Amino acid sequence: MIGNRLKRAREALGLSLRDLEATIEGLVSAQAIGKYERDEMMPSSTVLLAMAKALRVSPEFLLSERKIELTGVDFRKAPHTAAREERAVEAAVLDHVERYLELEELLAAEDGAWSPPRGAAFAIGDIEDAEPAADTLRRLWSLGTDPIPAMTELLEDMGIKVIALDLPECFSGSKAFVQQSGQRDVPVIVINKNHNGERQRFTLAHELGHLVLCFAELSDAEQEKAADRFAGALLMPKEMMTRLLGSHRTSISIGELVELKKIFQVSVASLAVRCSQLGVISKAAYGRLWGQIRGMGWNSPGSNEPHKLPAEVPQRMERMCLRAVAEQAISEAKGAELLSISVRELDRRLMGHVH
Repeated sequence: MIGNRLKRAREALGLSLRDLEATIEGLVSAQAIGKYERDEMMPSSTVLLAMAKALRVSPEFLLSERKIELTGVDFRKAPHTAAREERAVEAAVLDHVERYLELEELLAAEDGAWSPPRGAAFAIGDIEDAEPAADTLRRLWSLGTDPIPAMTELLEDMGIKVIALDLPECFSGSKAFVQQSGQRDVPVIVINKNHNGERQRFTLAHELGHLVLCFAELSDAEQEKAADRFAGALLMPKEMMTRLLGSHRTSISIGELVELKKIFQVSVASLAVRCSQLGVISKAAYGRLWGQIRGMGWNSPGSNEPHKLPAEVPQRMERMCLRAVAEQAISEAKGAELLSISVRELDRRLMGHVH
């Protein structure tokens, strides 16, 4: 039965039943599509092909019996985000992850599965506990005290699926788990591909916090602050920050923070917040510094601060797909379907053209 997949594909594009009816030029009514989604009727082959084309999926996708669903979804978003937008994001995530998992099955990929860190350090009773939790994770993952050069690559190496989607501005990211019958849950972190690299790196670290931390009776707002503190400690470890800045300063210039940005690969605003958290500068000095940052517009999503960081681009799935096509493990048509691109675009990528 195609009901669940049809509804998911429709919501992934943000279409209503009537929108889909119009897109397939009234081939069947919105009421009929609703019955397909409730598995009360099956479409004819002509209608199935038309809906698949309109929804940018293959007929095989709609007919597949693989059962997959998201659990533990946790959106980092602006207040008052519409429920319809959330459903569209969830559907897009499920679609992407399913193609990812299918590719892994086709290649019999043997990369390490996600192994969540355990221990008392990850039980968070208050916001400050996130600091030692980040230090513990760095130790468990053998990261030392150096900055993390590539967040996406690190997370994918640890068994976390990272997905960059074209999302509304109000969505920064999300974490979730994908459940399959008889399989381990697969952790997923989603980032907004339209955000700048600074914001994406912080979002990845923040959502990782939600994956590894166990919150004990913290409110939702406190959990968000704890995840932010975890992200700051992970990206800007205390030992290196104090080694470069000193333990106590009467003031710090914007220029010095700009230079430190090259090392830690975070925003100037994040560096200023971290200096305050670590007590490197007083609250009064931080207030003056933040006033300068705000005055230059560097605390906003559209910040034009210097040394812009490149976007975080998940590459593991594409690398696997290009390898599979090159080794003729799958056809070009199948590879294009899995990457949700045209065969022509797949050929361009096989030839090394940057996209």
